Amino acid sequence: MKCPYCQERETKVIDTREASEGVRRRRECKACGKRFTTYEHVAPSKPMVVKRDGRREEFDRAKLLAGVRKACTKRPIAVEEVERLVSEVEARVLARKRGEVKSRIIGDMVMEKLKELDEVAYIRFASVYLPLDDLNAMKREVDRLLERK
Repeated sequence: MKCPYCQERETKVIDTREASEGVRRRRECKACGKRFTTYEHVAPSKPMVVKRDGRREEFDRAKLLAGVRKACTKRPIAVEEVERLVSEVEARVLARKRGEVKSRIIGDMVMEKLKELDEVAYIRFASVYLPLDDLNAMKREVDRLLERK
């Protein structure tokens, strides 16, 4: 384990406890003496995401988070809410226990959550994700949202 302060590889474990995030370890660097916390947890195997064009790539939480953040830019949405949304979608994807998941399914999960969270962010995400080829298609989607109210 590298020290986050001086990058030294020699650290010692001072304390170990069970935590909801996994095993929590308090460490001390042997070189600089600073202390830091690490969490140890099982890394589940990630499913492959099947894109529209048939390409496959490993599920990437950071990529999903970046897309949702972009849709939520300049909206009154707390960072914690965006993180929670992405965590919920990620948990649902991993809970499927399948080797592959279509990008369409992930996108639908995100849109379902965004629709509840912020309608403008939903439209922003939908404008990239859905095949909204022209302004009329975009208007129909906005009209559907307005009808829901």
